[in-house]
Amino acid sequence: MADRSLRGIRLGAQSLQSEEGVVFHERAHHTYTCTSCGRDSHLTFAADAEVPDAWECRTCGAEALLQIGGGKTAEVDHSGDKVARSHWDMLLERRTLPELEELLEERLAFVRARRGAGEDVSIDKISA
Repeated sequence: MADRSLRGIRLGAQSLQSEEGVVFHERAHHTYTCTSCGRDSHLTFAADAEVPDAWECRTCGAEALLQIGGGKTAEVDHSGDKVARSHWDMLLERRTLPELEELLEERLAFVRARRGAGEDVSIDKISA
């Protein structure tokens, strides 16, 4: 009996559900203008969703700002954004430059002793 009920149906290709009785949620359309390339991106959100003031531009990846109306764009406050710290910045939080120079000299002496190199290799010769 199960063989007969599936005969003639392509499984996975078509849904057996109908849209009868489905109530779609209200939607709101918003436009974002890129600050870099000037292109507009039209996005659809749920009507009750909180719409962000900034969005990533689809073409160049820069920041696109929400169009409010009358040609005005939303203002985004970046004062609370954290600046990315590099490894060097984090290292300088833990050590001072004289300590780092001392550690470098210790490691260079260790490497020279391990290689058995008799010549003195200084930082000035390495960077030249």
